[in-house]
Amino acid sequence: MIIDLEKFIQAERPYWNELEETLDRLARDAAAVLDLEESKRIHYLYERAAADLSKLATFAAEPQVHAYLQALVARAYAEIHESARPPFRLQAKLWFMSLFPATFRRRQRAFYCALCIFLLGGVFGAAVIFFDYDSKSILMPFSHLAGSPSERVDLEESRETDTLSGHRSTFSATLMQNNIRVSIMALALGMTFGVGTIIVLFFNGVILGAVACDYVLADETTFLLGWLLPHGVIEIPAILLGGQAGLVLGMALIGWGNSLGLRERLRLVRADLVTLMIGVAIMLVWAGIIESFVSQYHAPFIYGHKIAFGVVQLVLLAAYLSRAGRNSDLLSERA
Repeated sequence: MIIDLEKFIQAERPYWNELEETLDRLARDAAAVLDLEESKRIHYLYERAAADLSKLATFAAEPQVHAYLQALVARAYAEIHESARPPFRLQAKLWFMSLFPATFRRRQRAFYCALCIFLLGGVFGAAVIFFDYDSKSILMPFSHLAGSPSERVDLEESRETDTLSGHRSTFSATLMQNNIRVSIMALALGMTFGVGTIIVLFFNGVILGAVACDYVLADETTFLLGWLLPHGVIEIPAILLGGQAGLVLGMALIGWGNSLGLRERLRLVRADLVTLMIGVAIMLVWAGIIESFVSQYHAPFIYGHKIAFGVVQLVLLAAYLSRAGRNSDLLSERA
């Protein structure tokens, strides 16, 4: 069957929008009940969308429209055929074990791009410190990093009292707030067509690279790893996820190779951006707790334990993002 693709999408889009709006309304109100006419209408819209999906299956030129319609049909199918709406606890479990990691993998090219930008910044920061150590005062964002690494290590290890005693909760909240702000900024600056997101990622990479090089040159690598790994293996990926979301937004605004209008392109990435940023917030809450209650304890005999703890977290995070929800990926491909 031969159809005019643009006219077809233009004619069917109002029905898709109506179906999506109905599904969104039901998602917002767990107690909502459809009357007979509304039930007939949503069933008609679902069947029409499913038929449209079948017609579009042969058009490789519009993969984003196909993906959008595929997700819409899957949502409608679940809404129509479920016997009861799952409780919040089950919804949270499904989000954590399926939706978030699946969304990450669907947008993983943007994540790898964010990682490359961050690593380039790290290499640049390390090179600046290595070849021009006097520029350290310009690169280091915090006063406690401006001095000699060895002097700081000696000071931290010689403390007989816990300087954060009684204030760890406040300190943890401050860390969470700062890191969430950076991640939200990385996303929001995607509105600059991704340029601002690239700058944020590169700048944070420069800082990390400069700090790492400074401590390695001072032969304080063990302290560095024991200090950064426990929280950094969660905090840094979370910031990269914020950058991933920003790059996805930037690419949606640019729209290279995409014949859809701006509004439709943003509609297609909206749910993924929200999912990614909720995951970022959860990760940064955990990182803030770890940084306050684990990373700030400095003693030579516990560095090995802290490093091992960080490595275990990194392995678990990588396994979670790469493997969790794989069955749902397969199901969505077959839908």
